[in-house]
Amino acid sequence: MAIKSPHILCIRFSAMGDVAMTIPVLIALTRRYPDLEITVVSKPFFAPLFQSIERVHFYGADVKTKYKGALGLYKLFKDLKPERFTAIADLHSVIRSHVLKSFFRLRGNYTAQIDKGRAEKKALTKSVNKDFRPLLTTHERYASVFKKIGYPVQLDGSEILAKQSLSNNVRAMLGNEPQKWLGIAPFAAHDGKKYPLELLDEVLAALSEKPYKIILFGGGKEEERLLNLLASKYDAVCSVAGCFSFSEEIALISHLDAMLAMDSGNGHLAALFGIPTLTIWGATHPYLGFAPYKQSTENQLLADRERYPAIPTSVYGNKVPQGYENVMHTILPEQVLQRIYALLD
Repeated sequence: MAIKSPHILCIRFSAMGDVAMTIPVLIALTRRYPDLEITVVSKPFFAPLFQSIERVHFYGADVKTKYKGALGLYKLFKDLKPERFTAIADLHSVIRSHVLKSFFRLRGNYTAQIDKGRAEKKALTKSVNKDFRPLLTTHERYASVFKKIGYPVQLDGSEILAKQSLSNNVRAMLGNEPQKWLGIAPFAAHDGKKYPLELLDEVLAALSEKPYKIILFGGGKEEERLLNLLASKYDAVCSVAGCFSFSEEIALISHLDAMLAMDSGNGHLAALFGIPTLTIWGATHPYLGFAPYKQSTENQLLADRERYPAIPTSVYGNKVPQGYENVMHTILPEQVLQRIYALLD
């Protein structure tokens, strides 16, 4: 009987940043183990993230419609053709992934799941008696899952994606003028992670005096409206919110000279291509393990913990205690500009 080739199923349904952080680990795995095949199951929207990684396949699964509930997850299990997998890596560890994983376990597949460090993160986000210390990065936590199933890897920072080709649509909008391209993604899922727009406006006013092309990123109708208003004030600034497909945006990001982002998905996308990525941290903190891949600590601008000692107030920025509404105001536009100039000039 022929020995089955190693093929790992990776489960990660979640936000874009969480999914993007799997990619350096997957690149390291395929480099270290040339006979290994990997299939990632996640939201269909994320498929373009994985298209260029050798021996990494993608299965898009909408778990809110076609694969909803326990019966839907059983259908997903069958549609994935479970007999081809030699191990299951649960990189999410939520009820949905546990249910899906249980079907594989019942048929004899070896499974392992991520240790999210919930107790450590709870201690780090306490308002009093905080255990303020850096935790494992999410990339390290992902790698530990593969170690459990017999595939240890070391991450050295070389695990980045190659620059992608720009579409004609992108080229037509951004032009061919020889300028440094600076991406700015000022939004995030929660208010505790958003840089105030009035402060961003000060940053844009100063940057517009430089020979840069400033490209604003965002998603959704309200973000698109706000970014268009900002861009209309400055000749050097343009908003691409709502203009391109996700694949086109990824390719555009791969051509940036630098990215300014929040603790959010766009910062992770830029870091995947080795783009210098400056991140602004309000109610959250890099110690929680969600910093973009292998970016310098100099590229992490932090709110003032002497004035706001409860930072980080939550893991995801969704909890902002009374009196902490203005934590982002402690990160001055001058600080942001100084670091941008250091990256671009």
